[in-house]
Amino acid sequence: MLIDTHAHINFKDYKTDGDEVVKRALENGVWLINVGAEFETSKRAVEYSKNYPEGVFAAVGLHPIHLTQQKFKEKDLEFESKAEEFDEKIYRELASRPKVVAIGEIGMDYYRIKDDDLGIKEKQKEVFKKQIELAIELELPIIIHCRNAHADVLEILKSYILHLKSQPKGVIHSFSGNYKQAREYRKMGFKIAFNGIITFARDYDKVILDTPLKDILIETDCPYLTPVPYRGKRNEPLYVIEVAKKLAEIKGISLKEMADQTTKNAKEIFGIKIID
Repeated sequence: MLIDTHAHINFKDYKTDGDEVVKRALENGVWLINVGAEFETSKRAVEYSKNYPEGVFAAVGLHPIHLTQQKFKEKDLEFESKAEEFDEKIYRELASRPKVVAIGEIGMDYYRIKDDDLGIKEKQKEVFKKQIELAIELELPIIIHCRNAHADVLEILKSYILHLKSQPKGVIHSFSGNYKQAREYRKMGFKIAFNGIITFARDYDKVILDTPLKDILIETDCPYLTPVPYRGKRNEPLYVIEVAKKLAEIKGISLKEMADQTTKNAKEIFGIKIID
């Protein structure tokens, strides 16, 4: 079996056929974690988890790009976001529901922020810290989104470990840094997650080769980042096998070994129980 540790069937892209997509994954031995990006998608992630006796889990959190109103269009992504204030009370209530296995996705994203726009950066740092503290309180791992902000994310995580004597755990989702940064995250106990990007770009081969198998997770980030050979189509959890295949190829191991170990890693970090 495989576990897609980062899916978004709770997004509007699956409004008409989300259950069909989930069932297709489960029927083919793929379990999944639906990850929230703001309150409404976090709520839908929890609702999805309630509808399936096994194999579907949820993460709840406020993504950094939803802290301000934005409208943008990229190759695989087009949407308009509304500004949401982080309400710790409602997220704590959601996170306390059965089958919620993480706080996420949370983090920092400087990709569309000008270097001198310090106000937005400080807002992201503030909300990121609040959600880390919520995760520590609830003893849940965190799913971190980081784009063009690794230095600040690493500094914040280190401050919790060194100064507050707290040990947040979790995963760096859709890892975009270099192998040295990956090593720093791993030293703090974080897993490194790879998705369909590695099937059509060679940018992360060195990171993959440098990262021990015990520290790797697989994900789709669906509906985005569709892997080869499905480029051009909407992504879905079933396609996570293509990520596992490419990782196994780069590592020079069997698909079974990759599937077994990444499933074990996901079970451990997210506290997922599988009845054999």
